Amino acid sequence: MRLLFLNPNTSAHLTELGVAIAGKVARPETEIVAATGQFGARYIGTRATAAIAAHAALDAFAHCQSAPDVVLLACFGDPGLMALRELAPVPVVGMAEASCHAAAILGGKFSIVTGGHRWGPMLEEFVAMIGLASKLASVRTLAPSGAEIAADPQAALEGLAATCRRAAQEDGAEVVILGGLGLAGLADRLAEQVPVPVIDSVVAAVRAAEAAAGLGARKAATGSFAPAMPIETAALSTPLAALLAGGRGG
Repeated sequence: MRLLFLNPNTSAHLTELGVAIAGKVARPETEIVAATGQFGARYIGTRATAAIAAHAALDAFAHCQSAPDVVLLACFGDPGLMALRELAPVPVVGMAEASCHAAAILGGKFSIVTGGHRWGPMLEEFVAMIGLASKLASVRTLAPSGAEIAADPQAALEGLAATCRRAAQEDGAEVVILGGLGLAGLADRLAEQVPVPVIDSVVAAVRAAEAAAGLGARKAATGSFAPAMPIETAALSTPLAALLAGGRGG
């Protein structure tokens, strides 16, 4: 199974961090291929940068040299998720969506803890979009961005643990998601300090991606995720323009 680990921001070191965690939990037969956005923000933390990242995600997919069996969109917030599902001939799993569904299975209400205050309303909107608003206890954010947490995770552990505990004790969360590549690998280090399960968003997404690929379901031939009619474009990269012109993914 070939899994495309697609990070739509432009920080290759965050891609490497996520791939390292993914490699520890993936099945032995899963080959992880990494791709990083070639334009846009170093770290996604606003609606504007998320919109650009959606384009970067499509572009990165179009540049893939060999077809994957599944795409993991490795940004918590899943910019471009539905567009990728429309274009790709294989399943596309969003890191945020997969984590939220996993949390809903493990408990009643869940909270999301992540870095960067602007993510609060953005993630509330996202959870509503995927139909899980009634399951969301809270979104709690820390001042450091995910990129800053990744640069010095040890310094962030105390604040992360305290924020997770407040989500459980004050907001009623029965599961807490650590959201984002910058927080990858920290859930295990916090587990003993938090009274409810803590989900690593990369781990949840890898498990979901492997399960989706294992279903063997074919691409939809009709409906909103079926291959689109050829689309005339201007000023896009050659691979992305060709992908849109062909009206099919891959």
